[in-house]
Amino acid sequence: MNNPAFNNNPALNGKTLTAEELNRIYNQPSATLNRPGVDQAAPQTAPAAPIERSSDPMTYEDTIAKTAGLFVIVLALGAVGWMFPALMWPGAIAGLVLGLVNSFKKEPSVPLIVGYAAAQGLFLGGISMTFEGMWPGIVMQAVVGTLSVFAVVLLLFRSGKVRTSPKMTKIVLVAMLGYLVFSLANFVMMLTGVTDSMFGARDITVMGIPLGVIIGLLAVFLASYSLVMDFEFVQNGVKNGVPRKYGWTAAFGLMVTLIWLYVEILRILAILRGND
Repeated sequence: MNNPAFNNNPALNGKTLTAEELNRIYNQPSATLNRPGVDQAAPQTAPAAPIERSSDPMTYEDTIAKTAGLFVIVLALGAVGWMFPALMWPGAIAGLVLGLVNSFKKEPSVPLIVGYAAAQGLFLGGISMTFEGMWPGIVMQAVVGTLSVFAVVLLLFRSGKVRTSPKMTKIVLVAMLGYLVFSLANFVMMLTGVTDSMFGARDITVMGIPLGVIIGLLAVFLASYSLVMDFEFVQNGVKNGVPRKYGWTAAFGLMVTLIWLYVEILRILAILRGND
């Protein structure tokens, strides 16, 4: 997921750059194209200043602690949503609004990020309880599936076998846009009564396979790629020594991706079990 919360911070965006590369980028005039044989590079009148690292930089340990703290909040409010499923929709709406606000803020806001985790906890608790009542055991299956995907992606990233690329990222972003359009159209059809099935167009079968399963597997792949992007953002922040407060931005991005991944796996399982 190309999270604007990360993109608004140059130190977190894209591949890790060396200090010399960052200096060259930051000191290059924006109007100079520097095309070989066409444009002449602007002369530097003074040596580039070194990149200043924060005196209180972001660390892996602190980012993990912040992410774990948000996870505890999600679980605590999830228990409330489980007991009071009617809070699911207020939580979903509040979570959507706070998610958008946090994503486009250049500076992380701890209260808003915590509020997002709390709202999503209510939503996840309510939807999990509803699905568990219909298909016993489905929540544990979705939790195991989510943690498994997270663990596999993390191990592959740490081994260096999985990284993002500009071309692949563009493809993923286009796919995400298509997924968003489909989801909104499906929601409108369900809301207006065009379809009365539980999952709308997702219940349509294509060669004997529910469309929701196909779309869901695509979404799991997109969320997995988003996890790789999240890990790279954290790595860049730590290596570039950005202020510790951006650990909250990284934790927020990870929570957004993990919640998306859990909901998609939960829905895939529900569609499969509903067609048994």
